[in-house]
Amino acid sequence: MVNNRKIAIVLPAYNAEKTLRRTFEEIPAGIADFIILTDDHSSDGTLSVARSLPLSHIIEHDRNKGYGANQKTCYDKALALGADIIVMLHPDYQYTPRLIPAMCNLISAGLFDVVLGSRILGRGALEGGMPLYKYIANRFLTFFQNIMLNQKLSEYHTGFRAYSAEVLRNIAYKSNSDTYIFDNQVLAQIIERRYRIGEISCPTEYSDDSSSINFRNSLAYGTGVIWVSLQFFLHRATPLKSGLFGKPVQQDAKGDDNSV
Repeated sequence: MVNNRKIAIVLPAYNAEKTLRRTFEEIPAGIADFIILTDDHSSDGTLSVARSLPLSHIIEHDRNKGYGANQKTCYDKALALGADIIVMLHPDYQYTPRLIPAMCNLISAGLFDVVLGSRILGRGALEGGMPLYKYIANRFLTFFQNIMLNQKLSEYHTGFRAYSAEVLRNIAYKSNSDTYIFDNQVLAQIIERRYRIGEISCPTEYSDDSSSINFRNSLAYGTGVIWVSLQFFLHRATPLKSGLFGKPVQQDAKGDDNSV
């Protein structure tokens, strides 16, 4: 708990057997009221590792539903538990959990509604091993989105984020894609609602055990980013309104099937 705000840390996991324990052990003690892991039908020992850790809740998908669907389950559960601040952290140890208190404090102090752990601020990305082609694509897509969405963010593609629960309750995240483009759609929805976004420099570690989408999926993601940006621009500047920015559907009062 931070400033009497309940904190939920959500770990959307898929084949994170080798990095989950290290990620969990670096979460600062006492910061989280709930730590929720959703396993998207991993083919390795992710669930076995998860069951050996003192997690608050473990939710198992009965089939692989996709990166976006995994986060939807996480957020549904965190909101149902009454969390005030929800931190999404990839359990592949690409981002350091030690920044969680700083990110939560920025929200609990009323300075921002959303805080992103940026790999681009400072020199974290390339020094941490981000592949050069991904760095170049990140910079191009971020430049394009800053123009289309009228923002000045250092990146839109981080997997380390803290949200005020109010933000997630007031965007239509449940209607978003179940694929990797989910994260980008969420940011576009947040910007459309004019929530305040802060960034904090985040050291990054790419290793053989870190999750990473392949080149084909990267191309699909890049195309999706451009489409999300165009939808936002047309929604704001023309009579052509996008369902992406509609009202949120009613949140479920439960997590998902097979919740522990």
